[in-house]
Amino acid sequence: MNFKLKDLGPQLITVIAVVLIFGFFTYNAQINMENRGIDFGYGFLSQESSFDVQFSLIEYDGSHSYFRAYLVGLLNTILVSVIGIIIATVLGVIVGIARLSPNFLINKFAAYYVEFFRNIPLLLQIFFWYFAALRALPLPQDAEAIFGVFFLTIKGLYVPAFIWQNLNIFLYSIIAAVITIVIIRIHAKKVQENQGKQIPVFYISLGLIFILPLLSFLIGGVSLSFEVPALKQLATTSFIYEGGVSLPPELIALTLSLSLYTATFIAECVRAGIQGVGKGQKEAAASIGLTPNQVLKLVIMPQALRIIIPPTTNQYLNLTKNSSLAAAIAYPDLVLVFAGTALMQTGKAIEIVSITMFTYLSLSISISILMNWYNKKIAIQEK
Repeated sequence: MNFKLKDLGPQLITVIAVVLIFGFFTYNAQINMENRGIDFGYGFLSQESSFDVQFSLIEYDGSHSYFRAYLVGLLNTILVSVIGIIIATVLGVIVGIARLSPNFLINKFAAYYVEFFRNIPLLLQIFFWYFAALRALPLPQDAEAIFGVFFLTIKGLYVPAFIWQNLNIFLYSIIAAVITIVIIRIHAKKVQENQGKQIPVFYISLGLIFILPLLSFLIGGVSLSFEVPALKQLATTSFIYEGGVSLPPELIALTLSLSLYTATFIAECVRAGIQGVGKGQKEAAASIGLTPNQVLKLVIMPQALRIIIPPTTNQYLNLTKNSSLAAAIAYPDLVLVFAGTALMQTGKAIEIVSITMFTYLSLSISISILMNWYNKKIAIQEK
């Protein structure tokens, strides 16, 4: 009993201190707001926003509400975070493995890449890609077509748009392919554990992901056409591309910066994870006739992932939070649209900042939960 009370004392003191600090700042904010005649509430979210956003994944204009503006910023933040995480992961794994390559040129190139990009502040890299690299591109009327359908200009990248017929059938074929691949992977794992046989899961998966969607075109009535961007003159010296899909330079610059910067840290996580696997494991795998690729895929990476995943999770979180630097180049993310323009118009600083902080907290916790689940899934199960 004495041990429990002794152990409970410091915790109780900590809780009381946190409550008192939080209560002090809350009371202080309430008094200051009352003195200035400022009302607290979230009713402004239903009011008309009266400002436009240059890039949005959903329909939006100044007649929509502040809540709609919040959704625009949130979706733009999620977009750049997801694209950045995917590119950074692929690039980081490649560079991390390349750093351990016996080839001198590959090894040194990967090392120089890591040392160069991780030692330059991220904000400066964003400025470089936006103000130096992308601003040096030609005007729309001077741009040369890439493969006849892509146009990279100072106003962004213009790509063809897909026009689908019976899109739902195509999506069902993709879902069916994914479910089949999961079932095959589970079956292949059981076969390998029980019989020691390997099923070529990669090639089977590759075939399914192509064959089933192809059948939806051949017998499912699915058709696909492309809308190629076309140059249009707005004024005497003003041109723009119409049709297709346009990616603004702000999105391109931010994605490149976040991906190249974060990939350096992921590469070091991958390198450390691979080097964390005992040399005896590699030699034993090679002694039974496994090829270098099989050794990497079947022996090294499954063990290295348990070392790689925890620090890589931190890099995913950093990338998501670093996307808030988008405001520096006017990319309409959550910070610029909601915690910037909306805050300036409404003056609801506490409400808007609290919503923005809670949103980033929710995104970070969601990533952590997903990665922790995957980390537990691949962990060694003791019996």
